Amino acid sequence: MDTPQDSLNPTPAARAAAFSVHIFTAFGGAVALLAMLEAVREHWAAMFQWLGVALIIDAIDGPIARRLNVKDVQPNWSGDVLDLVVDFVTYVFVPAYAIVASGLLLPVAAPLLGVAIIVTSALYFADLRMKAEDNHFRGFPALWNAAAFYLFLLHWSPLWLTLLVAALVVLTFVPFHVLHPVRVVRLRWLTMSLIVIWAALGLYALEMDFQVGAATKVALCAIALWIVGSDAVIRMARSFA
Repeated sequence: MDTPQDSLNPTPAARAAAFSVHIFTAFGGAVALLAMLEAVREHWAAMFQWLGVALIIDAIDGPIARRLNVKDVQPNWSGDVLDLVVDFVTYVFVPAYAIVASGLLLPVAAPLLGVAIIVTSALYFADLRMKAEDNHFRGFPALWNAAAFYLFLLHWSPLWLTLLVAALVVLTFVPFHVLHPVRVVRLRWLTMSLIVIWAALGLYALEMDFQVGAATKVALCAIALWIVGSDAVIRMARSFA
């Protein structure tokens, strides 16, 4: 374990290792470009596969950074800012393009909702209250990569999908709590188990180009409902206990 003196005077090897974590995080932005190229070609399943790679990078760069004490070893480089930049293009910008360009929404509403997604998500990322003390997100947490995935999976009528996207835009600023799958301690074993199942089913749906049966769709939707609504259900149950 690093001592305080080690953090003040890191070795060149420690500096290089710490900076390599920033490079790894930045590669998430490069992956976003690859996803965007697939989106422009309307290769939607391939786009989501690249966004999945970006999710993996986002999931593991933080623990690595904390392990290598990157914040102290490389104090001139902000991992938090870098992470937000990469998250915005992978969680918001590329999915917003897919939502607008896919033809899933009403044509007259699609560009307006695309602009709304970008603007509201940028504001959400800048909101210092975006996370509660127990690590739940406040409001819909701009997970437009996941939202876009469900739009393609469900493939409802353009009217219903338009209304769904509009509702999510509004819910960005509604102070309900959404589960952070990794950082929320309560029932983490259950949440992580569901995430593993979700990942397997999601990969299957992409491999099948979203042509999957009702059971797969129901399971994926049920897991999404757990992420979005479990906190409210648990709080309500406790209020009646």
